[in-house]
Amino acid sequence: MTLTQQIITILMVVTGTMITRFLPFLLFPADKPTPKYIGYLGKVLPAAVFGLLVIYCLKDVSILSGSHGLPELIAIAVVILLHYWKRQMLLSIAGGTICYMLLVQLLF
Repeated sequence: MTLTQQIITILMVVTGTMITRFLPFLLFPADKPTPKYIGYLGKVLPAAVFGLLVIYCLKDVSILSGSHGLPELIAIAVVILLHYWKRQMLLSIAGGTICYMLLVQLLF
């Protein structure tokens, strides 16, 4: 890339970042109540995103071949147990991921 192209790229990245950071404050100022649909989206989108991630992670699991999905099921159980035990999302995700990687690399 030429120097001009590099400068233009940096300016575009900075502009995009600033727009995404400042736009919510401009659209929804603190002195006005938040619209009901934004509150609704704030309540339902996190669960929807996690549901989509679970489906995406399990879409290629074959229960008819290989390990029959056992590492995935064990890792899911670890995530659920850790979450109910400690109620910390990052610990649950990290524990399930580590469990799955150890199962796949060492056991299955």
